Amino acid sequence: MASYLWRKYADYLYTKWEKTFLWDMVEPYRRPKSFTPLVTIYMAAFYSGVIGAAITEQLYKEKYWEEHPGKAVPLMRPKFYGGPWRVMGGNEPPSE
Repeated sequence: MASYLWRKYADYLYTKWEKTFLWDMVEPYRRPKSFTPLVTIYMAAFYSGVIGAAITEQLYKEKYWEEHPGKAVPLMRPKFYGGPWRVMGGNEPPSE
């Protein structure tokens, strides 16, 4: 039984080596992989972020106008940045 297993293992390694050898010979002639799926995913992610930011800003403006009708809406404070920042040409928005 042990010799049978060793023989099967040796056959497996040999055929594995043959497959590797053959694919290594064919590899330079293969078509390069397409970047289309990657570019599509990146574009979808970018535009999803843009649309999400626009919706968030519009909701912020509507909420501000409900509380302060007729007043100019101050800039919205960044969501994911907690550090110091200043607004050029205006006042810093009040912290929430």
